[in-house]
Amino acid sequence: MKKIVVGMGTCGLSAGAQGVYDKLRDLAAGATGACELTISGCIGMCYSEPTVEIRDNGSRVFYGNVTPQRAEKIFRSHAEGDELLAEDEIIYLEKANGTVGGTEAAFMAQQQRVVLRNCGTINPESIEDYENAGGYRGLRKALLEMTSEGIIQEMKDSGLRGRGGAGFPTGLKWSFTAGNEADRKYVVCNADEGDPGAFMDRSVLEGDPHSVIEGMIICGRAIGSDFGYIYCRAEYPLAIHRLNLAIDAAREKGYLGKNILESGFNFDLKIRQGAGAFVCGEETALFASIEGKRGMPRIRPPFPAEKGLWQKPTNNNNVETFANVAWIIDRGAAAYASFGTEKSRGTKVFALAGKISRGGLVEVPMGTSISDLVLDIGGGIKKGGKFKAVQMGGPSGGCIPAALGDTPVDFENIPATGAIMGSGGMVVLDESSCMVEMARFFLEFTQSESCGKCTFCRIGTLRMLEILERITNGEGQPDDIDKLAVLGAQIKEASLCGLGQTAPNPVLTTLRYYRDEYRAHIEDKTCPAGVCSSLVDFHIDPEKCTGCGVCAKNCPVQAISGEPKKVYVIDNSICAKCDRCVTSCSFDAVYKR
Repeated sequence: MKKIVVGMGTCGLSAGAQGVYDKLRDLAAGATGACELTISGCIGMCYSEPTVEIRDNGSRVFYGNVTPQRAEKIFRSHAEGDELLAEDEIIYLEKANGTVGGTEAAFMAQQQRVVLRNCGTINPESIEDYENAGGYRGLRKALLEMTSEGIIQEMKDSGLRGRGGAGFPTGLKWSFTAGNEADRKYVVCNADEGDPGAFMDRSVLEGDPHSVIEGMIICGRAIGSDFGYIYCRAEYPLAIHRLNLAIDAAREKGYLGKNILESGFNFDLKIRQGAGAFVCGEETALFASIEGKRGMPRIRPPFPAEKGLWQKPTNNNNVETFANVAWIIDRGAAAYASFGTEKSRGTKVFALAGKISRGGLVEVPMGTSISDLVLDIGGGIKKGGKFKAVQMGGPSGGCIPAALGDTPVDFENIPATGAIMGSGGMVVLDESSCMVEMARFFLEFTQSESCGKCTFCRIGTLRMLEILERITNGEGQPDDIDKLAVLGAQIKEASLCGLGQTAPNPVLTTLRYYRDEYRAHIEDKTCPAGVCSSLVDFHIDPEKCTGCGVCAKNCPVQAISGEPKKVYVIDNSICAKCDRCVTSCSFDAVYKR
């Protein structure tokens, strides 16, 4: 029986997947031939959503950017019949004999999918699909064949390090919690993904929620815990919905609750929704939020392994870390350790966003270079633009210039650039990006998200933001660069938690690699990228202007004048610098200088 699979992650739904699914449902209901319609999460090709996959006799064929009208064409030709659409309409295919192809085959070629093994493959709302893909096999092995010490040793041998950003060895972290005696211990999953441009955790929870649940149960067995919390941001309603379905199904199947798999081990889970505070990504602030308190970091020591949630020993890992666990237990530590580098084992999931051609989700072995991720897998810059930099680690990270594109992405080499790997967000920038404005944007985010507990974080980031705003407004002073560097160093040194300690990173890395852009803003009162509106004027190229008048019609302040079929002009003294003239011109005649 052929199977029709519609990608129904958030990215697919926002692109119109529901309409595609409804159309295919109606077509399948009226078809004489037998075919099954189902859903999956995102396979990672967010830039090609909505996607439709046809499975037949071990082969998988993906079509991208599908509309309801095109869905009918795919159904009539390929699902109801046996004729594939033209080669240039197939974005990816896997034949039963192992042959791969499609216009977007390069996107998948270098990937090694461990965390994303089931995303885009199984129906995330079906526990049977997960079981058929090997799900809960690792849990069965952990509960019935291994000791707690054996599980922890397997995690140590695998080399898995925390994927939330810090990169602390997972097995060692588990051993600390296991070694502390208490009447109760907790397992916490941090799904409070707050970095701008990051959507790794969301996609895993939407596409394969059972992998996270299974990993948490195994962790509970290893450390001696019988209860866990998934702290998921409320802005992820689809992820929360599918998590609830998965938890209910796991209870019904006996994977959660009392005497799991008749092993004598008890474990259950609950979801706590975050209220949107970025600081709650820090584990002690997250614990406070679960406890019903304001999310503010605590002084350490004591560390969570000793006194965490409700002052009980607690192990906290993020979504991606837990999604690795069952695979490692099932396949063995050596299989996982065979990927990556000597000190950074395994794979890493990245969210590619920004000016990149193939924005989406990828999973590659640790040690893959920045250039391989951006230029090969990501397809380079949109519309043939020039790769300028990549912002890694979100507001806590930094900008890495294209000149360092050969840098391996791992826990050793990325920090040497001044950035951090973080949870895996990669915002790609091109020559149209202003690095001063980029630093201002991320600092504005962290400053507004500061809990206010530390003076250096609360006041220091505000002072840095004021300086950056002054620079981007054309009011920069000669000593502003030195002030930013000094403030950044002091904030990193004196802040209590990771938010404050890393908040200056976007500024410090742009100062390190793009100091000339700061000087241009301060000394020359110009923005080289033409982004900072206070430092640019708008002009019309007489060689390109056709006199159509569209720019004038779209100008909200009537700053553009001219006659039909003649060159129009812009009066910069009244121009609002809103960019509407640039975006409305079909001939690229309007430019900034």
